[in-house]
Amino acid sequence: MKKIPAFGSKLRKNIVAVPEIIDECSGIRVFGQLLKSFLFSTDVAIIRNTNANAIIAVYPFTPQPTISNALILAADKPIFCGVGGGITTGNRSVELAVHADFQGALGVVLNKPAPNDLIRQLKDRIDIPVTITIVSEKDDIKGRIKAGIDIFNVSGAGKTTDIIKRIRDIDDEVAIIATGGKTDESILAAIEAGANAISYTPPSTGELFKVIMDRYRNE
Repeated sequence: MKKIPAFGSKLRKNIVAVPEIIDECSGIRVFGQLLKSFLFSTDVAIIRNTNANAIIAVYPFTPQPTISNALILAADKPIFCGVGGGITTGNRSVELAVHADFQGALGVVLNKPAPNDLIRQLKDRIDIPVTITIVSEKDDIKGRIKAGIDIFNVSGAGKTTDIIKRIRDIDDEVAIIATGGKTDESILAAIEAGANAISYTPPSTGELFKVIMDRYRNE
């Protein structure tokens, strides 16, 4: 393997780095960009200080264009924006997705409850990939594929690898992002099961600050 030249600085060495094992996956190529690692975060400070290839920006509130705008403006890498699918659905989700597309998002993410018809509506209206979150082997995987889904975002905790294998049994080519957990072993298991890319949940700002403050106290 050829050595990769690397450059950094004193001010930017303290970044949230994703596990190197993620490089083992194939990645997902979106508009020419190869994406292997996705950071699961809406924290602008962390988004600006990570080496992840892209960001999955979903949150447990009604999606708002103001939030999407702020994240897309602040980020220096591709953003996949949450556009609802649960409490927020139908025309509102479609309009949120259209807005995200126009503002420069590289993809949109629907929550697990989103009906297949909403996937079809989004495919008719936007020009960026539509992602759906999958949390169980019992989810309507075939129906999602038939509706035209582009990417599955698998978040099944301890069942993640089983869900990935279930998707692969149905379709060997559909794109899959999967949560990989915190260890190299669990990430590699997801990749070997068939995940094309891995989403990584970073430590919170509070946790990162604790490490810094502990170091300051000991100096």
